[in-house]
Amino acid sequence: MAKKPLRSQRSYGKLDRDGFIHRSWIKGTGLPDHVLDGRPIIGICNTWSELVTCQFHLRDLAEHVKRGVWEAGGVPIEFPAMSLPETQMRPTAMLFRNLLAMEVEESIRANPIDGVVLLGGCDKTTPGQLMGAASVDLPTMVVSSGPMLNGKWQGQDIGSGTDVWRFSEMVRAGEMSLKDFLSAESAMSRSHGTCNTMGTASTMASLIEALGMSLPMNAALPGVDARRKTMSHLTGNRIVELVKQDVRVSQILTRQAFENAIVMHAAIGGSTNAVVHLLALAGRVGVELTLEDFDRIGRESPLLVNLMPSGRFLMEDFCYAGGCPAVMKELGDRFRRDALTVSGMTQGEIADAAEVWNRDVIGSVDQPIGPSSGVWVLSGNLCPDGAILKPSAATRELLTHRGRAVVFEDIEDYHARIDDPNLEVDETSILVLKGCGPKGYPGMPEVGNMALPPKLLQKGVRDMVRISDARMSGTAYGTVILHVSPEAEAGGPLALVRNGDEIEFDGPNRTLNLLVSEAELTNRRRAWEAVRQPSPFTRGWYKLYIDTVMQADQGADLSFLVGNSSSEVTRESH
Repeated sequence: MAKKPLRSQRSYGKLDRDGFIHRSWIKGTGLPDHVLDGRPIIGICNTWSELVTCQFHLRDLAEHVKRGVWEAGGVPIEFPAMSLPETQMRPTAMLFRNLLAMEVEESIRANPIDGVVLLGGCDKTTPGQLMGAASVDLPTMVVSSGPMLNGKWQGQDIGSGTDVWRFSEMVRAGEMSLKDFLSAESAMSRSHGTCNTMGTASTMASLIEALGMSLPMNAALPGVDARRKTMSHLTGNRIVELVKQDVRVSQILTRQAFENAIVMHAAIGGSTNAVVHLLALAGRVGVELTLEDFDRIGRESPLLVNLMPSGRFLMEDFCYAGGCPAVMKELGDRFRRDALTVSGMTQGEIADAAEVWNRDVIGSVDQPIGPSSGVWVLSGNLCPDGAILKPSAATRELLTHRGRAVVFEDIEDYHARIDDPNLEVDETSILVLKGCGPKGYPGMPEVGNMALPPKLLQKGVRDMVRISDARMSGTAYGTVILHVSPEAEAGGPLALVRNGDEIEFDGPNRTLNLLVSEAELTNRRRAWEAVRQPSPFTRGWYKLYIDTVMQADQGADLSFLVGNSSSEVTRESH
């Protein structure tokens, strides 16, 4: 069979004016003639940034990827992509996930590269990069930045995010001093890397393994571990081989791969944010995936990983216990063992080579950490297109509940009233927050795990049913119903809820209903539409996003980005 010509040779291989231009200007970076003789050009898409610890060390990892690429006979060329620091960006990093995806897609597509390694790690960075790369469909691999080391404070391990929420509630309840609270702040993040809990960053890195898009142990190796550098080097080796074999993203991200991601998500007690990201990614590669798949397929797996917020350990412990390959091994035939991976091995071969080294951290199917949980997908008149809940992070007694709504029209209303001692609320109430969906905020922020009223915290209440069209941090916990679709801003029934309305939540039967007559809801809708205000965002990215973003049950991608552009560009630049 004739060897398929490299994509990069359309620029660097032509002996004419266009070839002169392409070669001459890349030679200005210091590359000699002979490396442009038909070697694979590997793009290294780097989201390095000093704005966040998650991506702070990616320059270093990029150098190790380059070593591997050179060693395997390729030519590494690093290029930047927008960093999305979860803890720094306002109003929310999720507003910019699709912008990163657009940037990555067009950077890969427009430039003369044959394959790409994606360097990222923070919550929205991983899905944004992979969504963009998937739409171009070149050989692609992911190297995640890895989790930070365990937090250490007053003789105990503390976890990113999870203990922030816990300590904050303790301060508000008068159980923790501000001095101790601020002391824990410096002890929690003591190395670079992503959150050390099973938050969204670690969840997405784990799902990258389950999808087959990285080498084994991508998720668990700490950011400062020398083995992450080794893995980066080996990724550089392997991406060159993938280019030579023409193994593209679409050959890895199959329906089997997404089913594996859902099973893994349930087994690790993963972040609810992964639901939105996987739905969006599936839309890029044409795999039919629905919200209901997460509930149905997730039931195949019990909770096997004992990590915060669903358990007590942290990512460093997960690494030493065997990481995702060990979880795959324990899942047995629940995992789609024939699925291909970028490593060249099947998922079954990776699982067979793994071991569990600490049963306190990784359980077995016979002795799981918890029952089958995954994500519960709810339906009912309050969420016609669905809503989700993470039962492993919820209070069991609240998984069936009926209560009166305490309604906050938007996040400003919530902040203005939640600490009011005269707020009409008790432990049986249901907190309802509107205006925090994709269009409404905009960007669907992580505010769904609303802090509880101090008047109840002081009575010892630590959880309540909370409902919103928002997301919540993967490090958060509680009986929190999220991603209500359609959102309030899009005219979903959530917009019509009023103080005192009764809401019935039946977790085991997956229902969420507003106990108000249809006639009354019709009258409320007329009143709502009569006073509805136009969006204040009239220009730039905000407007494009609001005008085209889809709802959470469709992955909150932009409508015109679903599908792919391919890698073909036929016109020259001069």
